[in-house]
Amino acid sequence: MFVRTVYATGDPAKIDSAVRALNAQGRELLEERPGYRGAGIFVDRELGKLLAVSWWETEEARRNSDEVMRERRGPLLEPFAATTAVDNYEVLVFHPVRQPAAGGGLRLTRLEFDPMDTDLLADTFRASVVPRAETLPGLARTSLLVDRERGRGLVGALFTDRQSLVASRGAQAAVRHEGAAKAHVTVVGLEEFEVVFTDVRGD
Repeated sequence: MFVRTVYATGDPAKIDSAVRALNAQGRELLEERPGYRGAGIFVDRELGKLLAVSWWETEEARRNSDEVMRERRGPLLEPFAATTAVDNYEVLVFHPVRQPAAGGGLRLTRLEFDPMDTDLLADTFRASVVPRAETLPGLARTSLLVDRERGRGLVGALFTDRQSLVASRGAQAAVRHEGAAKAHVTVVGLEEFEVVFTDVRGD
């Protein structure tokens, strides 16, 4: 699968307007597009951050959908978004454990690496990170997304509730430290979000 992320920041007081628009018109627009496999909306209400993720069967489906969404994205995110960044990734690992739900938590780790180490990263994630992540109470899903050309990636760990997200911080820090060393990656960002909506058909 392939993923497009939209990362928007703005006035925290206006974030719910963007969430409502994305949950209604935004999802309808996505569901009409060929190759659509699901989406997620995640927020940090305190700082005013919104992450929208859409999942696609092929790279072509993602690219074709963006031609439509590019025109509609601005109006959907108004009046909240002061800045917007759009990125594209390939899904190397998608590991569902249980069904996530609204009110859960997402921990997002941003990575940089030598593009030549992409396969090493994927192998390390499958062999070392996933088995240890599965032991974290409340884990719903973990995934590895990469941009091979730019040497950038995202690791997502989705939890069923906020308490599990908070309780996992120490244990996941240990997993992150070991995995980063083995895979020769640099962690350049760590963020947490509230799950507003997520539904991905990964099969």
